[in-house]
Amino acid sequence: MPEINLDGRLVGDGHPPLVIAEIGINHDGDFKKAKQMIDDAHSSNAECVKFQSHIIEDEMIENDVIPENASESIWAIMKKCAFSEEQELELKDYTKKLGMIYLNTPFSRAAADRLQKMGISAFKIGSGECNNYPLVEHIAKFNKPVILSTGMNTIPSIKKSVDILRKHKVPYALLHVTSLYPTPYEKVRLGALSEMKSIFPDAVFGLSDHSLGNYACFASVALGASILEKHFTSDKNWPGPDISLSINPNELKELVFGSKAIFQSLGGKKDILNEEKTTSKFAYASVVSISDIKKNELLTRENVWVKRPGTGEIRASQFEKIINKKAKFDINKNTQLRWDMID
Repeated sequence: MPEINLDGRLVGDGHPPLVIAEIGINHDGDFKKAKQMIDDAHSSNAECVKFQSHIIEDEMIENDVIPENASESIWAIMKKCAFSEEQELELKDYTKKLGMIYLNTPFSRAAADRLQKMGISAFKIGSGECNNYPLVEHIAKFNKPVILSTGMNTIPSIKKSVDILRKHKVPYALLHVTSLYPTPYEKVRLGALSEMKSIFPDAVFGLSDHSLGNYACFASVALGASILEKHFTSDKNWPGPDISLSINPNELKELVFGSKAIFQSLGGKKDILNEEKTTSKFAYASVVSISDIKKNELLTRENVWVKRPGTGEIRASQFEKIINKKAKFDINKNTQLRWDMID
């Protein structure tokens, strides 16, 4: 059964789903905001927070490309949101002191090298880098677990990255993603989870969700998702391209609790639990006389019926067996029938 180990937290089938609070660039370059979001994620019972590591000069050339969910260029956004190595290390240490898992997504070779130097326990690779095979190879050589997002990619392009991870014997997880911000519910396509599971049987699976609310994440747990990633913010009134699709602390708390509850509800088979037997005593019905019955009188639907509680000897399920049988002696109204009363 595939699983990955994140700082001692096992993730995969048979383990409760891991919720990743994706802080990303929601701090907008404000270090105090970044720390506040770690605190708020911790207060919401999240086990893991994730940031993005941007060393802009190694990541991209200067450009004027404006994302659909932003009003300024991707160059300007990432330059503003990039933290120094010292700041990222402080955030990692701060997260660890709270007993949480710290993850970070490198968007360049230099960022990957920085995170390796920082002693990060695993790497998260974003959807845009899923088919960036040189970077995937570079990260795989560190021989640490990899969580790979797969938005904007096909099975063949995902397979090339998976082949690289397998070559380096790297434990890995695949996250289904729709790279629309926000994602309409009809575009989430949870069916991709089952499709990828059948093709990559050695992977842990999860959902990185950009739709509004927690609905898709909850549904994905029922389909076997072991990782749930959602953009997270302390305040939905803050500026930033990802704020509008992010969940707040209350929603994060609901996601953590709800995903575990759904996980605990899975499996099993249809039988009667021992704990249900007490309930059956008042919930079941027994065969009862609904009028006074004389000795040798036939038992019919006019003088016997089924009523609660289920503490009688003859259960409702056995009702037909006593119809047209004779009473051995007089039976008072509202008496639970026994087999020794029937001839």
